[in-house]
Amino acid sequence: MRRKSHNYWPECSSGATRALLVAATLVSVSVPALATTHTLTTASYKITIEVRCPEGDVTCDNVKYIGVSRKSRKSITLTGKTVHTTGADGVTPSHFLGYEFKSEGTKYFVGENGELRITRGSKVLVHETGEWK
Repeated sequence: MRRKSHNYWPECSSGATRALLVAATLVSVSVPALATTHTLTTASYKITIEVRCPEGDVTCDNVKYIGVSRKSRKSITLTGKTVHTTGADGVTPSHFLGYEFKSEGTKYFVGENGELRITRGSKVLVHETGEWK
């Protein structure tokens, strides 16, 4: 007994057209959403934060920090994560606080309230407040 083939794209009569549709579908599924970018400007720094996780994710471990000194024009690029308070269960992320980045013993915190705090151990190296744009 011969099996009947199914044409899932009946309006596409040519194999080339079907192949093109399959390729377009695969590309559209595999392309990630564009990153969300925010810029914080303080008295001494311009910091660009690029959140590279899908919109709707509560937490993100793929956040890019590009910090540029407004005086020397030197820059640093880091990868970090979002920071949240935790719910009553001690696990579930709750209120968004900002972003955290680490590099060679130095911790960079960029708060949703415009705070920039750079620390090494218990020593505060920078503590400024700026404006998000």
